[in-house]
Parts: sequence; C-alpha cells; structure tokens
Amino acid sequence: MSCVAGKTILVTGAGQGIGKALCLKLADNGATVIALSRTQNHLDELVHENCNILPVQVDLSNWQETKQALTCINNIDGLVNNAGIALNAPLLQITEEQIDRSFNINVKALINVTQTVVPKMIEKKQGSIVNVSSQASLAGLAEHTVYCGTKAAVDGLTRAMALELGEHNIRVNTVNPTVVMTAMGKQVWSNPAKGNPLKEKIPLHRFAGTNSVRSSDHADFTEEIKFVCFSLEK
Repeated sequence: MSCVAGKTILVTGAGQGIGKALCLKLADNGATVIALSRTQNHLDELVHENCNILPVQVDLSNWQETKQALTCINNIDGLVNNAGIALNAPLLQITEEQIDRSFNINVKALINVTQTVVPKMIEKKQGSIVNVSSQASLAGLAEHTVYCGTKAAVDGLTRAMALELGEHNIRVNTVNPTVVMTAMGKQVWSNPAKGNPLKEKIPLHRFAGTNSVRSSDHADFTEEIKFVCFSLEK
C-alpha cells in the first residue's frame, strides 16, 4: 500500500503543470487530494481524471476569499504550496503592479494558506508541508528579478516555518527545481538562444519535466524521510 493512501493532502496551483501532475500522482496512490485553482475548467478536468480529487475554486491573491474557501477543511495531513507566477521583465521596466501580484501569489498566499490549515495539523500533532521554490532562489537570472526575490523569500519562510512547527511534529521542506517545462516554462525557455546557455549549467544539460518534480514532492510525504525538516531539494 502506498504511504499516502488514506491521507488528505492540499495542493495549491493545482490546475496546470507541476500542481496538476502532483494531484494525479497523489490521487492515483490513494490520497484524498484537495485541489486549489482559480480556474474552474482546470479543476473539472482533474476531477474527471480522478474522483479522489476534491476541487476548490479560489483566487489565492484574495486573502479573505482564500480563508473563507478553506474553512470547510476539517482534516489535513499534508500541504503543497505550489501556486506561483513569473512576471518577467528587465529590472528597469518592472512595474509596481507586477511586484505586488508576484509577492501576493508567490509569498503572501503561501503564508495565508499555511496559517489557515496548519492548526488542524497541530491538533493531530503531525503533518508535512512542501513549499515549491526554485533554483532561481539560489542563482540570479536576468529579467527574473522579482521572481528570484519571491522564491528567495519562500526559502527563508520555509526555514522559519520548520523551526516554529517542528515542535508540533510538522515537517517543512522546499523543492527547488530548475526550469520545469510546464506551459509557463515553455513560454519563457523554449527559445534555444535563451534556454541553451542555462542548460549548459545543468549537469544533465536538460530541463525537468513535471514528473520529476511530482516524484520529489510525493517523497516528502513518505515515512522514509519523516526526520527531514527543511531541505533544499534541487
């Protein structure tokens, strides 16, 4: 039996890419998955593929709407803070709106969702949280200034969360993938002139697929790593 069978795991940014792949992986292995996305059509597709997925349509940039949408959750074993956006622009062209939206989704929403559901984990005296960060938190990328900043914030938050929640037997870790060829990744990195120089810095000289990241996220809920608390999984 899979180690996630019978567990309830919430995944944000579940409609596409990494989030969608992870939801299906977890549900296929017997978990009850609470999938959050702002796009109802994406949620409908998920449920059509696996009935163990419970859809919640919500705009995570709306603080109160998010809290209200999650009040119905009475049981949770794991949380994957996966939702994120990349609004890329040269440093001198970044707008205040781009900065605010990037931090609202990539950082504030992570805090909001965690604050809302963690009390249920504390009651159970166990849980696991995975924050999806990026290699962009560790290495600067041109025209990704705000994105790099938000992902560095995710790493810092994860360290602090691990310290605060460890006493409640709640593990907190990050996954820091390189470029993942989701729809967003393809839009930015498919051009060989831009993508190839970055690939040369990667030992395998290729970008990741969604299956690679979903396997890493899935592993963070296994019993085999229950003593790991804060790690940068690259």
